[in-house]
Amino acid sequence: MATKIVTVGREFGSGGREVGKRLADELGFAYYDKTIITEIAKKSDFSEGFVATILENGTMQRNFLSFGHTFSEYSYSSSGITEKILAAQREVIEKLAETDCVIVGRCADLILSEQNPFRLFVYADEASKLERCKKYEEQNGENLTDKQLLKKIRSVDKGREKLYGLFYGKEWGNRENYDLCVNTSHADIPSIVPCIAQYVRKWYENK
Repeated sequence: MATKIVTVGREFGSGGREVGKRLADELGFAYYDKTIITEIAKKSDFSEGFVATILENGTMQRNFLSFGHTFSEYSYSSSGITEKILAAQREVIEKLAETDCVIVGRCADLILSEQNPFRLFVYADEASKLERCKKYEEQNGENLTDKQLLKKIRSVDKGREKLYGLFYGKEWGNRENYDLCVNTSHADIPSIVPCIAQYVRKWYENK
């Protein structure tokens, strides 16, 4: 039986990570998120912070061919560094995808495109994202103003959008690139995850 993979793209503050974790639990799948950065860092011999900067901020200059081939002329001094990190990312994600799993972020939907994963995208309106981020900040003892949080939300989403364009020539968040898009603006995430899980099951049954 073919491996079942769910990839989760998400806007910052939309609750995509919570959706992914609860969905993995509901389906009985393995769950991967931030640990991917740790594994990439180990394989590439760079710090987790440096790896995260390249893979999350989308700060490289535009000049690419296609994934698995040549990437060059980024804002870092050596294209070889970026290529090494990209190769490590692909290796890590492909290894994780050998078993049924839910993978949050890391362009997994594009890296695993030949395996035809179920591609989920989670989004929300800005007010809802701000409210969710404020609760997270309070729980973690941080104290950012609404203005600072909005700037962070917009910056992270802009980085993710840029990353998709730079590395893959794809439009991040475009509904045509996903199998299901979920708006969590006025949703109770624990309540909607079972519905998403059922949708995923039916999708795989009908493949």
